[in-house]
Amino acid sequence: MFKKSFAPIIPQKSKILILGSLPGDRSLQENQYYAHPQNRFWKTLALLLSVPIPMDYVDRVNLLHRHHIALWDVCEVAMRKGSMDSDILKENPNRIDQLLQDNADIRTICFNGQKAQKLFDKYFNRSPHIQYITLPSSSPANANFNQEQLLSAWEVVRKILSTD
Repeated sequence: MFKKSFAPIIPQKSKILILGSLPGDRSLQENQYYAHPQNRFWKTLALLLSVPIPMDYVDRVNLLHRHHIALWDVCEVAMRKGSMDSDILKENPNRIDQLLQDNADIRTICFNGQKAQKLFDKYFNRSPHIQYITLPSSSPANANFNQEQLLSAWEVVRKILSTD
């Protein structure tokens, strides 16, 4: 039941930090962010950025680097049976405040789901210099959003990246 997050992926001059809650079991098994084949994170990003959907994890990480998107989870460690966000207990947060201090180019934090946003707000104060956006979760458990609806909601990511 004890789960630990991965190290952050922080490209140089990252503009956006996407925060999840805590890696699911499949991600932990494969040591990869969003490894569950039904998680729509990588597909959504690729569609937003008009690039082929990366199938290899190295290509996925390179996609983040090419587009200056940082990726991490709010929880460093937590107790959780299974992969459901609702089952996260006794969490300790990652040092997101330090990451933001060390990466001053990050001006937007996007939460991949409401649980990530709620956990962030539990442990951190929001900075007036950063825009915060809560997006619908890319998790397969989020059946309220089909791929088209998810893509529409996540369109804000593409707009932020294109304003340079």
